[in-house]
Amino acid sequence: MVAVTTLSTDSMTGSGLATVQVASDIGWVCATMTDDRVVSVGIVADRPAARAAQGALAARVEAALAAYFSDRLWPHDLPIRVAGTAFQQRVWHSLRAIPPGSTRTYGDIARELGSGARAVGNACRANPLLLLVPCHRVVAAHGRGGFAGHTQGRWPGIKEWLLQHEAGGP
Repeated sequence: MVAVTTLSTDSMTGSGLATVQVASDIGWVCATMTDDRVVSVGIVADRPAARAAQGALAARVEAALAAYFSDRLWPHDLPIRVAGTAFQQRVWHSLRAIPPGSTRTYGDIARELGSGARAVGNACRANPLLLLVPCHRVVAAHGRGGFAGHTQGRWPGIKEWLLQHEAGGP
């Protein structure tokens, strides 16, 4: 496991945003954070440019992501800030309650929230915090379903890898 960190600046606000990057079997996992909260986590195929990030949260995020990929320790206790509609927030809260190694269907969550499965899927698609808000643990009634808004290409394979990893697989 190789870990690299970077520091960038938000060009819209001028505020400093630290970006931690961890190499994994599914690609580079990049987490962006303010001084006190993780605001996004994504997966990129190519190695990003690297400069040293600073701060306690950056070190904590880097260690948590590395532990997730090496020891299957889900980083559930990292502080997050996620912007979304009230409904998206309710879906994302439900996703964080799904333990590693378990899944729920889009329909299960929809019934819990008094909504439809497609609406739950759309909230999952809009999730900016992959892994921390574990949308990969939500599956279709028949089969795995899509991941990050994709039903083809590399994304469904990443979802499958994550589910197997959390269940004690790869």
